[in-house]
Amino acid sequence: MELRHLRTFRAVARTLNFTRAAAELSYAQSSVTEQIQSLESELAAKLFDRTNRKLSLTPAGERLVEYADQMLLLVQEARTAVEDEARQPGGQLTIGGLETLCAHRLPAILARYRRLYPRVQVTLREGGRGQIYEWVRRGEIDVALTFGQAPQNKLLASEALTTDRLMVVAPIDHQLASYAQVVGQDLRGESFLATPQGCGFREMLDTLIHTLGPDAPVIDAQVASMAALCQCASAGMGCALLPEIAVAGPAARGEVAAVPLTGSVSQTRITMTWLRRAELRPSVPTFLATAREAFQELERAA
Repeated sequence: MELRHLRTFRAVARTLNFTRAAAELSYAQSSVTEQIQSLESELAAKLFDRTNRKLSLTPAGERLVEYADQMLLLVQEARTAVEDEARQPGGQLTIGGLETLCAHRLPAILARYRRLYPRVQVTLREGGRGQIYEWVRRGEIDVALTFGQAPQNKLLASEALTTDRLMVVAPIDHQLASYAQVVGQDLRGESFLATPQGCGFREMLDTLIHTLGPDAPVIDAQVASMAALCQCASAGMGCALLPEIAVAGPAARGEVAAVPLTGSVSQTRITMTWLRRAELRPSVPTFLATAREAFQELERAA
C-alpha cells in the first residue's frame, strides 16, 4: 500500500466527500478517485458505498480507517525521531482547540512556541469538543485544549492546566446585572440560552439545572457557539453560562453583564490532551512544556 493512497483514503473517510477531500489534499478529484480505486483493487475489497448519492464507509473501509491512522502516525513519528542528533524539534505540529481557547489563549502560547522552536511548522484547528478528541485519537492533531474533563482512554494522556470561573452572562438591563455574585436560587425560572447537546458547556449547564432542581433556569433557545451566545445575551434574548475568558472583553465594553456564579458548579477546567505515543516526537513534549509554563505565568499574574 502506498502512503499517498492511505492519506487520500483517510481524507475521504473523514469528509465522506470526494470533492472536499480533493480540495483538502490539493488534488484533482479524478486523482482522488483513481487512488481510491487503486487501493480497493490492491486490497480486493470495496471501501466505500456510493449508493443513493451518499458516500459511506463499508465494513472493510471502517476497519481500514484505524490501521491507516496508525500507519500514517508511525510514518510521521519516524520522520521526526531521526531529525538530527541534537533532537531539535522540527516538522509539523497541529494543535486543536475550542473556539474560545483558539481566540483567547492559544495564540499567545503558539507565538511563544514559535519563538523557541522556529523549525516547527504549527497549524491551529478549531472544532467542537467531541470532534477534537476524535482528531487526537486518530492522530490528526497532536495536542488539544478543551474545557472540562477529557474522556478516559488508554491511548490518551491529559492534564488540567488551570481553572476558569463560570459567569452568568445577562443583558445589561437585566435584574441579575446588578448582583455582585449569583447563587443557584437566583436563577429560578430565568430564560437561558445554551449551546447544543454534546458541547462541554451544555453539559455544565445541564449539571447546574439538575443540581438546582426547582430553582433551575429554563433553556429557551439553542445557539451554535459561545461567541453567538454572548451576542444573543447582549441583544436581550436571555442569559447564558460561559467561562470568564469568553466574556471578559464584551463585559469590559459594557455589551453584557457578567456575574460570577457561586456554588458547586462555579468553575471549569482547561485541559490539555494528547496521544501518548506522540510524546516520541520532540515537537510534542516541547509544546506541552511551553503550554504549562504559559498557564503558570497567567495564574501568577492573576
